[in-house]
Amino acid sequence: MSTESRAAGPVTLAVANQKGGVAKTTSVASIGAALAELGHRVLLVDLDPQACLTFSLGIDPEDLETSVHHVLTQGVDPAEVVLATEDGVDVLPATIELARAEADLLTRTGREHVIKGALEQLAEDLADSDEGPYDWVLLDCPPSLGVLTVAALTAADGVLVPLQCETLSHRGVGQLLDTVHDVRRFTNRGLEVWGVLPTLYDGRTNHARTVLETISETYDLEVVEPPIPKTIKFAEAPAAGRSILATSRSSKGAAAYRQVAENLVARAARPKAAPARTRKKAPARER
Repeated sequence: MSTESRAAGPVTLAVANQKGGVAKTTSVASIGAALAELGHRVLLVDLDPQACLTFSLGIDPEDLETSVHHVLTQGVDPAEVVLATEDGVDVLPATIELARAEADLLTRTGREHVIKGALEQLAEDLADSDEGPYDWVLLDCPPSLGVLTVAALTAADGVLVPLQCETLSHRGVGQLLDTVHDVRRFTNRGLEVWGVLPTLYDGRTNHARTVLETISETYDLEVVEPPIPKTIKFAEAPAAGRSILATSRSSKGAAAYRQVAENLVARAARPKAAPARTRKKAPARER
């Protein structure tokens, strides 16, 4: 397979699954904190109007006067909106106003490129700053396949798909992969699917183990390991405004996300694959 060098700049990873409740936001916060522990400079971008990522990092969305909504729809400089957090990552926060962004952007020319443009503007702002550029940008996509998700995929180098280890959670993954395929064709030819991240995994059940074993074959995708265990510790972390790496440092969940972060760093170091001409379609019943 022919390869090309990755462009200079941060690794931008969209974390996407239009099904809710698959630990998508938890994964963004935890992977971001784990990357920061490894010494990387990390930006998290909250693209969900529910603003769960923003809240889970200790920021009350109701206290914010500007957010990612203003960056994407009104041209506010993202550097003016980015906030630092106690977990060592920066965040471009969301508020409920973001729910209007889909409608605001729907008739705008180049709407697919608004997130990419914002990140490029931020990179320019940071180029000569004391802090320097980001090493990683993680995009927490909304639970839909609308304008914001397409814009996130257009801005990303890769996409990571959190997937709960239950059969019903597979529904819709084929639709997401179809959207990725369309983005590759029209707005981001270099987009790569980095794989599926198994979440809420209960290794005590035969069903969860069977689902985990069949993910790779079903979708012809890599499985990012290790699977993230199901634990109440994840539910407790947002109340403290921190990630599980801070609230329960020695837990199995924190250890799993640290290993995932290390594996993603290794994945980012691979040569970038040439854009694929075809892809395997998901089974019809899953689409």
